Amino acid sequence: MFLVVNLIGVLVFLGIGVLLSKKRNAIQWRCVGALLALNVFLAWFLTSFSIGREIIVAAAAGFNWLISVAYEGIAFAFPDWVHVPQMNFFTSALLPILLVVPMFDILTYIGVLPFIIKWVGKALAFLTRAPKFESFFAIEMMFLGNTEALAVSSLQLKRMKADRCLTLAMMSMSCITAAMVGIYTKMMPGEFIITAIPLNVINALIVTNILHPVKISEEEDTVARVDDDGAEREPFFSFLGNSILGAGRLVLIICANVIAFVALAKLIDMLLVLIHPAITLENILGCIMFPFAWLMGLESGEAFQLAQYMGTKLVTNEFVVMLSVQDIMGQFSHHMQGVLTVFVTSFANFSTLGMIIGCFKGLVDDDKNALISRNVGYMLLSGILVSLLSAGIAGLFIW
Repeated sequence: MFLVVNLIGVLVFLGIGVLLSKKRNAIQWRCVGALLALNVFLAWFLTSFSIGREIIVAAAAGFNWLISVAYEGIAFAFPDWVHVPQMNFFTSALLPILLVVPMFDILTYIGVLPFIIKWVGKALAFLTRAPKFESFFAIEMMFLGNTEALAVSSLQLKRMKADRCLTLAMMSMSCITAAMVGIYTKMMPGEFIITAIPLNVINALIVTNILHPVKISEEEDTVARVDDDGAEREPFFSFLGNSILGAGRLVLIICANVIAFVALAKLIDMLLVLIHPAITLENILGCIMFPFAWLMGLESGEAFQLAQYMGTKLVTNEFVVMLSVQDIMGQFSHHMQGVLTVFVTSFANFSTLGMIIGCFKGLVDDDKNALISRNVGYMLLSGILVSLLSAGIAGLFIW
């Protein structure tokens, strides 16, 4: 019975996307179908076979190593920021951008990254029928995270049309940073954390193809290179210096936007409490999310608990939920543990909106920023639908 409800839930989540699509007639169903089949296979493979999880863990460990190298650079300047029991958000998530962005810009400068994007993108595009760059961007997000993937793709973003930039902004609501994987697995079941990562990025392609379908010509489906405009290439160290300065500016822009968005959400909460102590954004969103939690194939009591955690996660972040449930996970059913863990393993929340908008403000022109800012609701909707789909699809195989 619950399995049937779970399956119906996945179909309902897809149906909501179709209902709210900007251009229903332009949805490329062949692409959506291929991506959905791929994600069902991944959910089955990653929940049923240890080798699938080991592959993802090994790849994530490589990127964790890269972030640890960044921490060495940070510790040289600010040792008291790194050598602490718990690093703050600015140090752990934003300052590593100062290494990641220049490193990937160097790979772009020497032609390595465009070559990888071209061929990996072609392989994914062949399987999914999605554009080459969007396909590879999904892979970048799986290991780098949202702002880092956007930052290292700055050259491509500047040359893409605004509609495609909006697609990437919507996709960016649905990932985590590889540096966080180790921390997450200490708080919630590691196998479900690892399962959520690839499901999120494939579902990000599915949801954006439904909510915001964009057709591009073969000429547009290219990967930008440093010397594409035919001009003499900028000297390497001048290029590197500009990359480092750009990364520093990006860190400050993202930080400012995150602080503002979190503070605004808190202000709304405080104003709502004046009406009634029980009225908060978490409770409001919890009530809204209850039908969707029930469609995960849970009995009513656990569905209500899941809905409350969903609301908390959307208003605050995944850490708040993980910290609140890590000591009581054993009290939940195995299915509840799986769908809850997969749902919260993403950056889909209000503060991420600030991060993404701030990131684009530092990377693209005003026209593209204006389009993205006008579609904040669609960005949040995209993140929520991706989390629901990932949890629903994983739940089909977790009982």
